[in-house]
Amino acid sequence: MEYLALIGTVTMVHLLAVISPGPDFIIAVKNSLSYSRKTGIWTSVGFAMGISVHIFYCVAGLAVLISQSILLFNIIKLIGAGYLIYLGVKAVLSKSTKIEIESLKQKNDISALEAVKIGFLTNVLNPKATLFFLSLFTLVISPNVPKVVLVVLSIIMIVNTAIWFSLVALFFTQKKVVSVFSKFQGIFNKIFGSLLIALGIKIALSQK
Repeated sequence: MEYLALIGTVTMVHLLAVISPGPDFIIAVKNSLSYSRKTGIWTSVGFAMGISVHIFYCVAGLAVLISQSILLFNIIKLIGAGYLIYLGVKAVLSKSTKIEIESLKQKNDISALEAVKIGFLTNVLNPKATLFFLSLFTLVISPNVPKVVLVVLSIIMIVNTAIWFSLVALFFTQKKVVSVFSKFQGIFNKIFGSLLIALGIKIALSQK
């Protein structure tokens, strides 16, 4: 019961980050439309594997290092908060992009392994994802959190990633959904962006 609030907070923050526009989203849509729904889902598995790498190096020692240095903590806090605000502003200011399925030619499908590799490399090599997890594991998740809770949080974030981008693959292989998303994309971006900006400001003003 003690850590339910933390689990809820991390789940919500991570969902907002996953849903917000970024390289993973673009690749998920591209692979789903250019190849197949199956390839889009396998790509989402690759994203989830990339998330596990980010979680691993954060749990492996960063939290302990940060907890011993107030200066380093504040530096990373401001970087992390700045990143979230930047991500939010970018989402709010982003323009809707209409996706024309009819203009895309169906290519020969790629293997599941190739799709997973594309998703994995896209996520692991994304510096924004690195900054997000650094800020999450230093500002939201305390070094004193029990290992069992860390395991639960890790599973939730990995599963969140796989489920969300699998849904993206499912939705973007249906013509009617593409049309609706294109129509209201600007509204969704502004909502998610505003929430991320508010979170970034809150983190920047928080005390250790």
